[in-house]
Amino acid sequence: MEKSFKFTFLSSNVIKVLASIFMVIDHVGYILFPELTILRILGRLSMPLFAFMIAEGAYYTKNKIKYFSLIFVLGLIFQVVFYVAEQSLYMGILITFSISILIIYALQFFQLKLNNGSLLEKIYSILLFALLVALTYWLNIVLQIDYGFWGCLLPVFGSVLRIKSTKPNGTKICFNVNLINLLTFAIGLTLLCLFSGGIQYYALLTLPILFFYSGKRGKFNLKYFFYIFYPAHMVIIYGIAFLL
Repeated sequence: MEKSFKFTFLSSNVIKVLASIFMVIDHVGYILFPELTILRILGRLSMPLFAFMIAEGAYYTKNKIKYFSLIFVLGLIFQVVFYVAEQSLYMGILITFSISILIIYALQFFQLKLNNGSLLEKIYSILLFALLVALTYWLNIVLQIDYGFWGCLLPVFGSVLRIKSTKPNGTKICFNVNLINLLTFAIGLTLLCLFSGGIQYYALLTLPILFFYSGKRGKFNLKYFFYIFYPAHMVIIYGIAFLL
């Protein structure tokens, strides 16, 4: 990963832990204590933190298919649990992020062809990216997807200026400045808040947290813990609600 500034000290593990805590608070408020608005307000900080980490994961992953498949399959499993609990076809956040990852991959393909491809490849890659964005917009019309169109695009905003390609001599070109990525991400988050309204504006409070992101993973590899934590905590909370 890229070198970080001296004032950055939050690893991706720490940010994911914070996002997980805010997520639990949000879902406890939504399912168990809907009258406590403060829980939903605190919960607004979860999704943007995870969205930024999705952008990071899509950038650094060595196996794009595995990264997408893991999140998408977990999303499908959760949809079954959610349907049983709520009798609803509402698409959860893992489906949102699955769409985000596909768009990011299309963006990466365009960036690669922009530097190394022929004119025809450049046109093809930008059309593919535009098609996926248009398809995402259409899906959000016919389906209820968590955080909507701008939620699907939020991780993409964190990936706009991430360029990784290869020169003819095999030298890698990397452009990934955390503060610039945060700026483009902030634009996407602002659009999400504007189109969502209400307490979603509190999500902007995640920007100071991400300002201190170091660009490093952290000492421990907690990747699979976070993949399991999301559906597991929902099952526990719904179980408590059922018993109550």
